[in-house]
Amino acid sequence: MLFNLRILLNNAAFRNGHSFVVRNFRCGQPLQNKVQLKGRDLLTLKNFTGEEIKYMLWLSADLKFRIKQKGEYLPLLQGKSLGMIFEKRSTRTRLSTETGFALLGGHPCFLTTQDIHLGVNESLTDTARVLSSMTDAVLARVYKQSDLDTLAKEASIPIINGLSDLYHPIQILADYLTLQEHYSSLKGLTLSWIGDGNNILHSIMMSAAKFGMHLQAATPKGYEPDPSVTKLAEQYAKENGTKLLLTNDPLEAAHGGNVLITDTWISMGQEEEKKKRLQAFQGYQVTMKTAKVAASDWTFLHCLPRKPEEVDDEVFYSPRSLVFPEAENRKWTIMVSKKQGMEDKFFVWFQLGHSCLWGKNKQVRLSNYITCSCNIYFFFQKLYNTSLVLISIYSVFAWSEINLLSNKSILTKILTTLDPPEHQPPLFANHCKLYNSYFRISLFMFREGPNSVPV
Repeated sequence: MLFNLRILLNNAAFRNGHSFVVRNFRCGQPLQNKVQLKGRDLLTLKNFTGEEIKYMLWLSADLKFRIKQKGEYLPLLQGKSLGMIFEKRSTRTRLSTETGFALLGGHPCFLTTQDIHLGVNESLTDTARVLSSMTDAVLARVYKQSDLDTLAKEASIPIINGLSDLYHPIQILADYLTLQEHYSSLKGLTLSWIGDGNNILHSIMMSAAKFGMHLQAATPKGYEPDPSVTKLAEQYAKENGTKLLLTNDPLEAAHGGNVLITDTWISMGQEEEKKKRLQAFQGYQVTMKTAKVAASDWTFLHCLPRKPEEVDDEVFYSPRSLVFPEAENRKWTIMVSKKQGMEDKFFVWFQLGHSCLWGKNKQVRLSNYITCSCNIYFFFQKLYNTSLVLISIYSVFAWSEINLLSNKSILTKILTTLDPPEHQPPLFANHCKLYNSYFRISLFMFREGPNSVPV
């Protein structure tokens, strides 16, 4: 959907009795930027950009609102089938996958080690080809990441990582959705990991910096994260201007942290190491003593099941604990992980960037004042006394004498009336909100703003 903004602006101005002409209009990044997820595997979050992960979170929040709150029936995957390979048992992964896929109209097929032996009675290549002929996607919860890589290479359908020894991406999507719901925005948060350098930590390291989140991780000596993952995480932190701290001191990792996170110390397949691990992890239990050095708004996450030695009851059952919303969000994020591989219907319009509007020899800069995130537009930071022009695909409105500082509630009411909310957005603004339906383009332009350029 392309149109000439300069002509549209001039027409709007002339119809409303204004004499100025838009001499020049320019934008930063192109607005039409469609996220392509159809047919892609979800093996690790390192294969996805920050915008692509944000898109998945936005769709998860949208599905959650429309299905859970509004009671809508969305058979987006009707007639589709999902193969579920579980070498490792799991309450949350199985329930969230089966119920989520069924809610979208699909048919999940659960396969245990009694039904399928990857690479034993049949080669991974043959298994991948058979599953490709009978199902539309496969979610595999396996011991080895290399098995997932082989399945993805040989299969002609999307492969989703339900858990492996190296990564657990679907859990981290649920974690981020939970934090987004609680804090409104992920950017600037400090994640404090206290525990094993395992697949959960690896997935956080592959994605946190892409959201502008800092990571402070404490692991016992000998239980640090994989060196190859650490090297790539350091690169991401440098590229995104975030901090990455790896330490052996739990209190150092917790210091100033917004989110305290831990996980099981003994994963399935590590039962023989239980005595050794319990000894190595002494002092790593998350308690209120740990929380005292965290940020004042600290919260707690654990992917479950939880053992008392990992986190005490006072923290685990406190109002700051988000573990049960986190568990529920596995359902909504896993629905998107399956849907995104099969079907991609939605357009996403990204940040406007630096835009300028010239009128009556006055230049007004819009950077940092208007941002678009996943088709939902917000006002951020300071708002100035100015006129407002709303340009939409369907209609053009021009207002004058609207004082955005003193009449934010009036403006919000106007915008809400023009475009009623379809769903709760995943991100919340501190000021006015405009909700946009799918495929709609809406731009906010400040006209005849203050003489000095806002900073």
